[in-house]
Amino acid sequence: MSSAPDLVAASAYGSTAPSTRVRLLDWLAHLGLSALRMEYAGLANNSTRTILRAPLAVAAAEWRTRGRTAAERVDGRSLVLSREASPFSRGAVEERLLTRAAWGVYDLDDALFADTAGWRRVLGKDEKCRRAMSAADMVVVGNDYLASYAADHATRVTVIPSCVEPDDYTPKTDYSVEDRPEIVWLGSGSTEQYVVEIAPALREVQRRTGARLTLISSARTEERPELDGLVTRVPWRASEVAARLAAADVAIAPLRDDEYARGKCAYKVLQYAAAGLPIVASPVGANALAIERFDAWSAVDHADWVSQVEDALSMSAARREARGQHARSAVAEHYSFAAWADKWRKAVGL
Repeated sequence: MSSAPDLVAASAYGSTAPSTRVRLLDWLAHLGLSALRMEYAGLANNSTRTILRAPLAVAAAEWRTRGRTAAERVDGRSLVLSREASPFSRGAVEERLLTRAAWGVYDLDDALFADTAGWRRVLGKDEKCRRAMSAADMVVVGNDYLASYAADHATRVTVIPSCVEPDDYTPKTDYSVEDRPEIVWLGSGSTEQYVVEIAPALREVQRRTGARLTLISSARTEERPELDGLVTRVPWRASEVAARLAAADVAIAPLRDDEYARGKCAYKVLQYAAAGLPIVASPVGANALAIERFDAWSAVDHADWVSQVEDALSMSAARREARGQHARSAVAEHYSFAAWADKWRKAVGL
């Protein structure tokens, strides 16, 4: 006879979505917990394009999520709800699930309340966040910026950053730079816009150093015009990411300084640090603290991006190694699952 699950894990995204994996599924795996999974339609994201490609699956998921059975599944159990239960809800679905749970936890790692692009504005993401936070017994957020928003709507708020398992990453060992240095960026197709915005600076770095830019991201049928001829695109695969990062010479993490980006949790910077890479990043949101902890370079404008990336490539191998190894030690201390395990278990009612 199988034992009862430790908790209910709910998300509007499937297991391949970075947010669900990092904020929820990786924690279950790290702590060896069992969970009753509620994953809506199991999609990688809930963009308009993705939803339109799977209308029947989405319709069935919406019916299940709003039905009585879904609410009954959380009765008497601890529930961890990541981001949202339904992309079409204005908060009523999330509110009902969190209220029915014996201990309802709402986890947020993005400023969804500031996500007003296209149809999201009509659906009222701000209202959804407020209702979910008010209904939850505990709100877990990924950084202080999100905590400040949550404090106005929730009874209990705790900050637990997105975490990595340092041992899952191949540590960089060779810090010498060849004739054609490699700059790497890791992320989703939706966040490539931040790379596009610094493309002129990266082209200047390429002109001066011969550097090439590797994008570890989703496949595209057509390259973005701003990046044409500048990048080599590598599909993201969990089994290959660590080795690809370790092979690069410097990693970049640009962000636009706006309300939505300030809610991001610096996850790509943590991955770079776990690989022991020298890092150049925008000091926006959680990036700012990570830059300080990892002895990374901070870049704000065009001139910064040119000079800081060039500096990261031109300094001696010994100095590059010192900064990379410092970053690897700091990520284990401040952003590893081991460092936050006790606090996470307590937050989710275990």
